[in-house]
Order: sequence, then C-alpha cells, then structure tokens
Amino acid sequence: MTGEQLVDAPPRLRQRPALTVGAIYLAARAITTIFLLIGAEIANRNGATGATIGSLSMRWDGQWYWVVATSGYPAELPLDEHGDVTQNAWAFMPLYPVLARGLSFVLGGQYPIAAIAVALVAGYFASLALYHLLRERIDATAALWAVALFAAGPLAALFQMGYAESLFLLWLFLALLALVRRRFGWLYLLIPLMGLTRPGVLAFALLLGVYGLWRWRHRATDPLPARQIVHIVSLGALAVAVGFSWQVIAGIATDDPSAYLHTELSWRRGWTGDDGGFVPFEGFVQASAIWFRVWGLPEPLGYVALAVLVTAIAALLLFEPHVRRLGVEIRLWSASYVLYLLLVFFPQSSIFRLLLPLAPLYGALALPRHPAWRWTVLGVGLVLQWWWIYQMLVLGTTFTQIP
Repeated sequence: MTGEQLVDAPPRLRQRPALTVGAIYLAARAITTIFLLIGAEIANRNGATGATIGSLSMRWDGQWYWVVATSGYPAELPLDEHGDVTQNAWAFMPLYPVLARGLSFVLGGQYPIAAIAVALVAGYFASLALYHLLRERIDATAALWAVALFAAGPLAALFQMGYAESLFLLWLFLALLALVRRRFGWLYLLIPLMGLTRPGVLAFALLLGVYGLWRWRHRATDPLPARQIVHIVSLGALAVAVGFSWQVIAGIATDDPSAYLHTELSWRRGWTGDDGGFVPFEGFVQASAIWFRVWGLPEPLGYVALAVLVTAIAALLLFEPHVRRLGVEIRLWSASYVLYLLLVFFPQSSIFRLLLPLAPLYGALALPRHPAWRWTVLGVGLVLQWWWIYQMLVLGTTFTQIP
C-alpha cells in the first residue's frame, strides 16, 4: 500500500481507525528514527562522542524528568550566589516520570527505554484521540490527513523523547472529545491527569469559562440544561484548583510559598538577567524586544510584530472558514491556550514545543484545497522536523536552543 493510499484510506480501512492511525503513526516514527540516526552520526562527527538515538532522545528536559523519577523533588530550593532560585525539578509535574519509573522496573531499571516507551505509546493514543476528535466535525479522510500531519510534523520527534508532551496531548484530546460529545463526567478524571502531567490546565479552565458563556448565549437554539450548567461550573472550578495545586504542593514541601513561581522564573533569567517577579503578559513583551535586538532590528518593531501576530491569530480563529469548520470547542480551546501562553510564557526556542496543544488545528490544514496541498504541507512538516532535530538536539548546546 502506498503512502497516498494509506492516508486517503478506502472505506474498509476508515472503518478501522485504530489500525489506520497505527499504520500512519508507525510510518511517521520510522521517518523520525531515520532523522535521529542521521543526527546522531552528525553529532559524533562534530565531536559528541557516543551520541546515539537514545542520548538525543533523553536530552534537555528528558534529564529533568529522569531526576524526578529517580531522586524526587528537592526539599530545599537551590540558590545561586545572589540568593536567586536556580533551575530545579519543581518545574516538572510528576505523572509522566512516575509512569516511566514504574515501567522501568519491568525493564530492569532502564529508565530511558521506559521513558521513551511511555512517550511512544501515549503518542499513538493521542493520534487516535485526535482522529476521533476531528471526526466529530470533518470527514474521515481529512481526519486521517490531520493525524499524518500531526504524527510527522515539525515537533514529531517528541513522540520518541523522554518528554511528557505526548502524554499531556493524550489527556487534552480526550478532554476536548468529551467536551464536544458533552460527556462531562470524564472531565473529572481527565482534568487532574492533565494537571499532573504538564502546565496548561489553567488554559482548560479558561476554555470551560468561555464555553459556558457561549452555551448560555446560544441556549435558545442549543438548550443548556441545569445539569450541564452545574458540570461546566464545577469542572471550571476543578480546573482552577488543579492548576494552582502544584504551586501549593511545592510551597508546602519547600516551606516557600513562591517555590514553583521562582523556579519557573529561573528559566527566563538567562534572557532577562533578573528575577523581578511575575507580571502577566510581560514575558512576551520582554521577549519581543530581546529577539529583535538579537536579530539586529529596532526593538519597537518587536512590539509591532507582537501586536500583528496576536491580531492575525484572532482573525484566523474567528473568520478563517477551514478553522470554523472544526467547531466552536476547538476554536475556543485554541484561543484560550494562546491567551494562556501570552499571559505566562517567555517565548524562546521552546515556543515551538509549547504550541503543540494547538494540534487540533491540523484539521483545518487537512481539509481539501488544491490536490497537492496536503502533500505539500506534509513535506514542509518533515523538512521542519529535520530542522528542529538538527538545531535543538544535534547542535543545541546552549539555553538559546532548548527544545
């Protein structure tokens, strides 16, 4: 079966999405494996003696999750010579390393193999959940193409790395599917799972708030029973509580109420040179000036570019017809998550990874246009995937190349 036949699946395969998605996912992982093999060879030639697929897959945050799995969290926050909190394990949620640690016992203590295995399996189920989520709004062929773009996209190497992204995406896509199908009971489980895997559940809280307002506004044509109101409000409160719970846990464990916040801010200190506290939206404003200065461009242009980018994203989510076909839940999630990033994040090289939760928008890219459109998007994704592996994993040696 050719690649085109696989993605443009005939009816008998579309009736078995688990198998078809699995075939697409395995093909994508084979390509990523080839990229990693080439990357390891280049790294060895450049002097990184002993570089392998495994060593590339466990770089950067993979090491931090390994620390959490084997050593836990520090009872005392590490400080530099100025008394500022330095980077430490409290920035990383526990569910992924705990699962990988448990599997490593079965594998004879081989944590790296277990960590990659958890990411691989979670990535497959996330791909399957994405397919079912998109099938609520678009046809099977387009949904399969969206899975292909996702599984072979620019950040697809993360499915073969010791990172928590694929596990978080699994919970997220299942949560969005539950919301679309209005099976609110599942969200009482999925929201804590998200919150224990990666930061971002506060964006889901924002989604629930906006979704509730949207349902209320359209209650004349889309009835909103009292039972659903209770669920939406209760789940929103749960998501807020879960979103702040890790800060409380870190504060109690270290006897420092600001432990988590100062830990997160320590990652941006290499860029800003200070730890002046957290101010909403400040990270993106600071980074706009910093990046334009790095590129040798006038800093005020950075602010203009940021405003244009935000306006363009808003217009895309509001008016672009292919995006509108994905349904209000995906559009509201995308808007909520972008706003969350603008509020709390300092954009650096890891911004590409932080955009992965917007993956349901692949559904818009997968909708039919020109006959060559889908293959072109897939090809661009593969090229960008190699660029990401080469820059972040093969060449990446400084905090400016954090994947």
